[in-house]
Amino acid sequence: MNMTISMMSDAVVIKIGTSSVTTKEGRIDVQVLANVGADIAKHLGNGGRVVLVTSGAITAGWSAVGGGAARPTDAQTLQAVSAVGQPLLMDAWRGVFAEHNLPVGQVLLAPHDFADRSQYLHARGTIEALWGLGIVPIVNENDAVADEEIRYGDNDRLAALVANLVGATRLILLTDTPGLLTSDPRLDPNATLIAEVQNLDDEITSAASGSTSGVGSGGMASKVAAARMAQWSGITTVIAPAREGRVVERVLGEEVGLGTTVRPRSERLSARKAWIAFALPTKGSIVVNEGAAEALERDGRSLLAVGVVRTSGVFSAGEAVELYSEAGRLIAKGVVRVSHDALGETDVVVHRDELVVLA
Repeated sequence: MNMTISMMSDAVVIKIGTSSVTTKEGRIDVQVLANVGADIAKHLGNGGRVVLVTSGAITAGWSAVGGGAARPTDAQTLQAVSAVGQPLLMDAWRGVFAEHNLPVGQVLLAPHDFADRSQYLHARGTIEALWGLGIVPIVNENDAVADEEIRYGDNDRLAALVANLVGATRLILLTDTPGLLTSDPRLDPNATLIAEVQNLDDEITSAASGSTSGVGSGGMASKVAAARMAQWSGITTVIAPAREGRVVERVLGEEVGLGTTVRPRSERLSARKAWIAFALPTKGSIVVNEGAAEALERDGRSLLAVGVVRTSGVFSAGEAVELYSEAGRLIAKGVVRVSHDALGETDVVVHRDELVVLA
């Protein structure tokens, strides 16, 4: 059964972090999984659709094979440990959803699945097919084989990409804090919850603290970055405490004061432009002159060769570059029509249909 993006307006992506799905000892916290699973089952029963993005494979795997030793830090060992923990994590989720007569399907994604447009659409089709079969898609990064240099590094960004992929209306990031706070509570006892954010400005970004658990790879900064991606895709993000009772149900019910709600921009990027802006890896940069900067930013024009001041990096036609003003301000990101060493051979360097203004 296939569905179009327009039929996925009720889709919700829920991401739960490592420190929330595991105990202090590193074992899978089945009670947290059960609580979240019950809320998801209720939402599905009401006709909603959910993609669950889960972390915790490495921590669960090390708990099983580490013998109480300190967690390793080298990439190859962590990837091997992930291969142990991933089936343990999936088995735990399978048991939780079995209580609600819901089968689950594992979807392991790597950056290539988003960077390549055909793979991107294929990943969407897989999730649609799982939904059509009444299966809960459970997503994780493919830690066991992903190249350390190109992997996501945290599942917050992955969750935001998945939310854009399926045209979700809401992204819920479940974590071990009450939400986004005014400052680091470890350093400031007067830190308070920021209940709602309209604009993720520099002040908000600086308030985001690092991971407090020592087991996750994300932290609040990565959640703010994910929320910014979701904003541009027209998606509401809620950062909320995973261990709060009925947390997903209450977030979906828009309970005031629970977590931090980040509102979307009024203008949503198209699915393709969101893919260009956030999923396509940047291969280089182009500095443009003042006239080109104004044409890009104010009028949404294409970038012409006459507006190019200089380039940085090695890129080919069809790859993404960032466009900067001569003062160093990021203006846009787009797909180039020509390689870095052949700019003089074409008039249009980046067409406006393949360009996203980010200023």
